[in-house]
Amino acid sequence: MTTAEVTRPSPAARLVALGGTTAVLTTVAMIGALDLKGALVSTAGLRRTISQYGLGADSWIFEVAVSLLAAGSFALLAVLVRQGITRWRSTGAVALTLWSVGLALVVVFPKQDWSLPASAGGGIHRMASLLAFVSLPVAVLSLARPWLRHPRWAGHARWTFGLGLLSVAAFTPLLYAVLVHASGGAAWWRVFPIGYVERVLVISEVIAVLAAGLWAIAAANRPKLGEWQRGETSRRTSATSTT
Repeated sequence: MTTAEVTRPSPAARLVALGGTTAVLTTVAMIGALDLKGALVSTAGLRRTISQYGLGADSWIFEVAVSLLAAGSFALLAVLVRQGITRWRSTGAVALTLWSVGLALVVVFPKQDWSLPASAGGGIHRMASLLAFVSLPVAVLSLARPWLRHPRWAGHARWTFGLGLLSVAAFTPLLYAVLVHASGGAAWWRVFPIGYVERVLVISEVIAVLAAGLWAIAAANRPKLGEWQRGETSRRTSATSTT
């Protein structure tokens, strides 16, 4: 078998990785500013979901922020694929794409305004939010797992994997609330202060995206991995799993 050519570091990939990471950080700053603004008036507003901002006077800030998160996440994925960390058809890449798609749909279809009759758009918004929340942990865990013992990328992979596990833990209160509701108990949004729980989940997932962003930046500063190197990594991981 001949080895695939290993390319030099790509300035374009580095620029995209930096841009994607900056977009994610900008999202944090914009949503954080909305929360801070509301908390200075009353912390009661934090009990509502973040999507509530999409219905108020600051809706444009929410829409721009979530759009940046979606675009930035996909840009980081493109760099990770380009640098040989993953493939477009892998579980991690598909899940991270679904995370970005879910975020985009959250913007296109605003949260249901419960002062108005129920709408199809409100239902799509809810399902898109669930799609994004579930897809992100799957994405980062799947992206990181093959590299946990790699001599170059183990550090980035372990941080990303650990934050993926944290995202799973942060999702469990919502799952518990849904199960309580399904068993005939209180409405799922009343089991816990839903706004607080959602913010913990979003923070953990965004930090996981930032970990992937740092990995993408580091990967862009290195030569692209050839097919033979990815194959060796997969074989080492399989061998470790069976021993």
